[in-house]
Amino acid sequence: MFSIGRTCLRGIYSCQWNSQNRRPNRACWACWWFSFLSFVSILALSWMYVCFIAFNDHDDVNWLAFKTLKKWVNWYMIVMVISAVLATYCLFLLVFGLLHLVIREPLNLHWLHKVFLFLGLFTVALGTAGFCIKWEEEWKTVYMSFQATAPFLQLGAVVALTLISWLVFQSYHGAKTAACKVFIMMTFLVVSAAVFLCPLAICSPCITNNLPPKPALVGHRGAPMMAPENTMMSFRKSMECDVVAFETDVQLSKDMKPFLMHDNGSSFLVRTTDVKDKFLGRDGDMNTNFTLQELQTLNAGEWFVRTDPFQSVSSLSKEEKMEANNQTVPSLSELLVMAKKHNVSLIFDLKNEKNSTGFHNSDSYYITETITKSGISPDKIWWLPPEYRHDVRNIAPGFKQVYHNEQDMNADGGSFLNMKYSSLNAHEISDLREKNVSVNLWVVNERWLFSLLWCSGASSVTTNACHILKNMSKPDWHLEPNIYMGIWISVDVISWLLMFGLFLWQSRRRNHVFRQNTSERSVPLLPR
Repeated sequence: MFSIGRTCLRGIYSCQWNSQNRRPNRACWACWWFSFLSFVSILALSWMYVCFIAFNDHDDVNWLAFKTLKKWVNWYMIVMVISAVLATYCLFLLVFGLLHLVIREPLNLHWLHKVFLFLGLFTVALGTAGFCIKWEEEWKTVYMSFQATAPFLQLGAVVALTLISWLVFQSYHGAKTAACKVFIMMTFLVVSAAVFLCPLAICSPCITNNLPPKPALVGHRGAPMMAPENTMMSFRKSMECDVVAFETDVQLSKDMKPFLMHDNGSSFLVRTTDVKDKFLGRDGDMNTNFTLQELQTLNAGEWFVRTDPFQSVSSLSKEEKMEANNQTVPSLSELLVMAKKHNVSLIFDLKNEKNSTGFHNSDSYYITETITKSGISPDKIWWLPPEYRHDVRNIAPGFKQVYHNEQDMNADGGSFLNMKYSSLNAHEISDLREKNVSVNLWVVNERWLFSLLWCSGASSVTTNACHILKNMSKPDWHLEPNIYMGIWISVDVISWLLMFGLFLWQSRRRNHVFRQNTSERSVPLLPR
């Protein structure tokens, strides 16, 4: 059985099924390729981690591709699959290489694996360059993630170090010179000390005894994972998540009626409606070329069922799919009726305000007028558009004024911020909450990120995944300091004892083999 396993390992790693002889001139190259394999494996795993963390904002990548290609494809999922395949391949190949070392099999990596490793290195380099050029702000998200994951990554590093120590000690005992032994052991001790003691430098808001209240949820365009975005079905679905506010996007039609639609500019209807079929030759028009009546003849839901942008359509019932297939473009008045009836607040982006000249000709004026006529309580409107803010406040002083940055808020005497989640760190969020400033952060879809912002003290988050976040009773990464310290010290001590035991066992085993070989050589040969 052992022989069969050995043959399989050799075949997978080197594609040579027969026993191999060690060649001194090839041993150096074999070690070099094993080092290269280890390097690419670490890069592939790191890249996979980055892709996993950035998945919260994967819609940005798909949206950027759509603006270029005019076709909706889940490109980010393709990147994720490629990254997962690459990381899995490198990891398995590295494990086979380590097993070769354990059983003392020559490390003759096959040329096909070498080609794939270079392709993997190129893929990671290309992805990293893409991040740096087109998505640089996402590195802030990766940095934030370490606040949540660092304590647990350290525990994983201790386990990995313990497993690798067997090979390190084997190399130490097999070294021919004292200088080589000192180098191996000193390097290992330095790395071990860094891994064992790095929790002293870890600062995670989720390691605390004083957990802030759970952030409230704001439905981003409703509940776009469960229904077509910015449709009445989507907002109704978000109410099932107990959201405190609807977040939407408002534009004005040709007849100056506010309607809900995220995409703006030319071809603003292409992604989410059937405008190409209903209005031939007009799919490149602006919002000012369509009346509200024309807009409401469009189907705004069929695209959702067909493209399945969040891979969530399969969770809908047959009736819900039929309902989603028949959604239309809603007016702002329709949403205000729903918000008023269910006592839900409303916050919105204004897409075309820059085209206006003067307040009474602006989108803000017509939208403020529509809100006032609806009879909704003014304090339920979180006014976000910065243009004509003071004019709006004179007409509707009861609106809650919401700001994009702290500087404008302080200059205006406000107390409500709406910012991207990566714009503020945990310490800044905590300071703002102490000043009684409400902090809403967008767009938060992943549990790890919601957990981190919960621990940091965010007032509310805007999310696509309200159906997931509503069921969380506590943050995923939360640990009390005493419990974490106990886990950290226990794992470090157990690891140190295991490594010390492995070192002594290998030392005694090597001494035993040495004495046995010496005694065999010292036995005199008997004359025949």
